[in-house]
Amino acid sequence: MWERFSFYGMQGILLLYLFYPADQGGLGIPKDTAAGIVGAYGGAVYLSTILGAWLADRILGSERVLFFSAILIMFGHIALALLPGGLGVAVGLVTIAIGSGGLKANATSIVGTLYSADDPRRDAGFSLFYLGINLGAFVGPLLTGLAQTTLGFHYGFGLAAIGMAAGLIQYSVGRRHLPKAASIVPNPLPASHRTRAVVVAVVAVVIVAIAVATGILNVGNLVTVVIGLTLIAAIAYFAVILRSKLITKTERSRVFAFIPLFIASVAFWSLYQQQFTVVTLYADSQLNRDLFGWQMPVSWVQSINPIFIIILSGVFAAIWTKLGSRQPATPLKFAGGTIVMGVAFLLFLPFAGGGANSTPLLALVGILFVFTIAELLISPVGLSISTKLAPAIYRTQMVALFFLSIALGTAISGQLAALYNPANQAPYFGVLGGIAIVIGLLLAFSTPLVRRLMAGVR
Repeated sequence: MWERFSFYGMQGILLLYLFYPADQGGLGIPKDTAAGIVGAYGGAVYLSTILGAWLADRILGSERVLFFSAILIMFGHIALALLPGGLGVAVGLVTIAIGSGGLKANATSIVGTLYSADDPRRDAGFSLFYLGINLGAFVGPLLTGLAQTTLGFHYGFGLAAIGMAAGLIQYSVGRRHLPKAASIVPNPLPASHRTRAVVVAVVAVVIVAIAVATGILNVGNLVTVVIGLTLIAAIAYFAVILRSKLITKTERSRVFAFIPLFIASVAFWSLYQQQFTVVTLYADSQLNRDLFGWQMPVSWVQSINPIFIIILSGVFAAIWTKLGSRQPATPLKFAGGTIVMGVAFLLFLPFAGGGANSTPLLALVGILFVFTIAELLISPVGLSISTKLAPAIYRTQMVALFFLSIALGTAISGQLAALYNPANQAPYFGVLGGIAIVIGLLLAFSTPLVRRLMAGVR
């Protein structure tokens, strides 16, 4: 909860900080470049789950990686709060991205240790975990947005740092109650290989530093680079797992079953994550944010979705528990989520081309309600299915693969945002919504084949 408070609290004001002019406390970066930075940062967060998962599976175990990652996140928020201009953005976002990557994959993996693979409460348990996440996601943008509008952006970032510190204190007190499985290193790295791992890490850092210093990597192409790296990483990950001699034939079949789910997830997140790019731009320029004569902060829009998550998570958990073995198979849930997300984009069409304050707040609330329905069909279910389809020795890294689908979708959302034209919105929302619906329908029709590959896992 506290980590999500800091993460979404910061992200709720990040785009505004990047493109608002200096006289409003921002950096004055062009909107399309700013949206690309936000998309690249979001993609880098999920791309970093590879590193976090590898450290957990090979060296430290999930529990310790999660703890150290949380410390790194806190320092990232402090950098955003205290360091000026572009320096604070660079140091803060890189640090938070790496820390969040380590935390995300391992928090999910730790929750997975609380339930056996065939426990019917497993999906419901992940939905409750998702409820805790969204309590933080709801409160974060409200408080950081209020701090930003009354005191300034850096106070909002500072509040995010305080939230992360509170989370660290709480976790430090409670971590001893976790099961021993949370601290196990499932596939320890031989001591003879550790030097090579250190050398690879150092070389990677040097290459990135040289690319930045020479201008090869810059804010203009950052999102494209993140998309390319994420796509390469995903393909490589699937190849390594599928070619491994340490997994059984059944485990390999289940990994193949994960591929169409991965593709549908990318399509979903490339639209859903535009809450932090296109929807923010839309709310800033077109949404009527007047509440009884008071202008609501733009960042408060980011708290609408978590409200619905909080309300509906328990409902969905109860539905899945009540249905038990009669609930829809995971591929159908993914297909439904992708289709509903496409419909959500089509719901923008009646308001396309409107002027300032032309879209009623209630209309956007309704659209984000549809966003939430789609999310609950994919996100908690995806976390759960990634642990159920995972080969025994790749437990955390299969969770990282699911997060790679989010990384790719998030980075694509930043790239797509550059195509958004407030003066010609209908093609943007119509085409993207239609593509998502088609992908969802294709997955629905292929569900029987995917279920056979899942080899008994629902």
